[in-house]
Amino acid sequence: MTNGPTLLGIRHHGPGSARAVAAALAQLRPDAVLIEGPPEADALAALAGEKDLVPPVALLAHVVDDPGRAAFWPFAVFSPEWVALRYAVEHHIPVRFIDLPAAHTLAADAPAPGAPGAGPGEVHGPATDPIAALAEAAGHDDPERWWEDVVEHRAPGTDALAPFEAVAEAMAALREGVPTGRRDELREAYMRQQLRAARRAGHTRAAVVCGAWHVPALRDMPTAAHDKALLAGLPKKVRTEITWVPWTHRRLSQHTGYGAGIDSPGWYHHLFAAERDTVARWMTRVAELLRAEDHPVSSAHVIEAVRLADTLAAMRGRPLAGLTETLDAVRSVMCDGSDVALALVHDRLVVGDALGEVPDSAPAVPLQRDLARIQRSLRLKPEPTERELVLDLRRQLDADRSTLLHRLRLLGIDWGTPSRSAVNSTGTFRETWRLRWEPEFAVRVVEAAHWGTTVEDAATGRAVGEAAAATELAALTALAERCLLAALPAALPAVMRLLADRAALDTDVAHLAAALPALVRALRYGDVRGTDGAALAGVARGLAERICTGLPAACTGLDDDGANAMRSHLDAVHAAVGLLAAQNGRNDQDDRDDDPIAERWAGALHSLAIREPSAGPATGAPGLLRGRSVRLLLDDGRLDGEEAGRRLGLVLSPGGTPADAAGWIEGFLAGGGALLLHDTRLLALLDDWLTGVRPETFTDLLPVLRRTFSALEAGVRRTVGERVAAGPLGRPAAPAAEAAADLDQARADAALPALALLLGLPPATVRIPKQADRRAG
Repeated sequence: MTNGPTLLGIRHHGPGSARAVAAALAQLRPDAVLIEGPPEADALAALAGEKDLVPPVALLAHVVDDPGRAAFWPFAVFSPEWVALRYAVEHHIPVRFIDLPAAHTLAADAPAPGAPGAGPGEVHGPATDPIAALAEAAGHDDPERWWEDVVEHRAPGTDALAPFEAVAEAMAALREGVPTGRRDELREAYMRQQLRAARRAGHTRAAVVCGAWHVPALRDMPTAAHDKALLAGLPKKVRTEITWVPWTHRRLSQHTGYGAGIDSPGWYHHLFAAERDTVARWMTRVAELLRAEDHPVSSAHVIEAVRLADTLAAMRGRPLAGLTETLDAVRSVMCDGSDVALALVHDRLVVGDALGEVPDSAPAVPLQRDLARIQRSLRLKPEPTERELVLDLRRQLDADRSTLLHRLRLLGIDWGTPSRSAVNSTGTFRETWRLRWEPEFAVRVVEAAHWGTTVEDAATGRAVGEAAAATELAALTALAERCLLAALPAALPAVMRLLADRAALDTDVAHLAAALPALVRALRYGDVRGTDGAALAGVARGLAERICTGLPAACTGLDDDGANAMRSHLDAVHAAVGLLAAQNGRNDQDDRDDDPIAERWAGALHSLAIREPSAGPATGAPGLLRGRSVRLLLDDGRLDGEEAGRRLGLVLSPGGTPADAAGWIEGFLAGGGALLLHDTRLLALLDDWLTGVRPETFTDLLPVLRRTFSALEAGVRRTVGERVAAGPLGRPAAPAAEAAADLDQARADAALPALALLLGLPPATVRIPKQADRRAG
């Protein structure tokens, strides 16, 4: 073992393998450490000795000209590669990464090491799962449990190299007759070249830490010419950069994306960190978590859970209690059989929320450094757990935080996503965000770096680029709103110029209607942030005027789908016009009604409301839109209840079609049905019409009617039903006193003493009038 490299075959991210590697290195005292990983990371190896580089972390390699082509090599505290790296740095011996360069793997069509679904140098080959095969040979049906018993729970013995010899022998047997994939052939050929180079450099006692699957291929080395011929087929290198980035336990647990497929990284971390009393320490952590979540857990629960876990392990023939036994014990003793509480334990402890740290000395693009600086100044620390952040935009710190989050969203970095606050505030001074930092944001930061070297410059460049590429007017108005929210004054002129040009050429009222609300919202938010919205206001009012002019004609001859889409536009534009009028410096309701835009919009709604289909459906506006227009005018006080009832009566007259009438009713009641309770004449008209519809026609109308009335509030539906069932609807509902003619006077009087006590009144002052008195009154 001293005349050549010692091969330490490991399972990636395994605490037992990590402990075994530490013991083997202490026994070997090698003169160099060779680790499976991208050679470009050799220059970053020394950073592993800095206290500010805290796992979980990952090596990130990306193509300089195409940052989206990237790969990660994650490391945890319990990763054998990390243990080997730390050993080499602490003992000041050379350390090299010997896998295929990222410059080759990122140029190839095949996934790179660390790409979705792969850890750094997989332990398994393409055609077999060696762990499953070994477990089956040992008579076990659960490969993970078998590996945990044999390796992860095993303490290093007298000869720390013996386990690696056994694993190498097992892997050699498994590889016999199993075809090696092209990717593994290339990787192993390159690793063999690096072993030869280490020998030529005089490293006679090098230790090689690699996936156990590769050990046989590195031990029985073919000729150098053979490997050189294999590597001749490598794709041409691409220019790459590499650095350290923070990683998370949660990302390690994912089997897709840039995960490593470790089901229980938090548990593995505990196994590696707790050398003694592993189960007892774990149960103590579980108890602390459950207590923090208001679960009644005592010391006695901890003691009993440890006993149960040990008993289960003995009954199942396991050397020590594993994760299965500990979770079974936690469920039974601490969670009272509840899977809900157990899910909390699994999420917080078995998986965990650890987020690594990277020192400032690690290579980074200027945009990343600017983002880190802003995060520190705003006291917004990236965290792997989701948390709610409520901002008051009247405070400068919160306004700056909002600006940063909006700028990052423009760059495609959704660290924060807008959320609805538990406080139902309708003001514009409050913003609620849900924050959660994901490791892959590091790639998106690199991708965004070509737009600028600072967050503001990059967001500005990205906004201008999106505006130039936008093909729809609504996309441009939404972008203008986002620029205002992100406080990008340099981007807004370019966006507004394109927006004005596009708005002048677009004649589709639906497009204009879809674009207007975003502009008006931007004006509203601009007031909060103190920005100049004169240009936005001019474009918004121009759009509103064109919508008012073209609305009646645009609503003519629409089919059902077109009518439903236009109804949504009507509601959105109606709200936008109200805000636009308020933005014109008028705070009084009457003044807002006198605003020219509000007046023109009301005139457009009046024109739409009377656009009856005189010669068939294609000649007029659908009933859905006419009814909606009447309702909007009624709610604004521009129509009174009598006029609304008259128009409803005309629609429900025998001259109209039932389908048109049903659509009119749907549009009219879409804003809420409480007006039917206040104006029984409207309810009577509906009742008379419904009872007069022919049976075969009623069947056709039923889906529309069900949709209309199901959208009403539950209380309104119930009260409408009671009103209809009570009798004729042509007069106001009878007072409650008249409806209670059958009141049981004796039973009512029996409740009076208790009622007087609750009200704090003398019993004699509380009484129910007699029926004769009620009639007289």
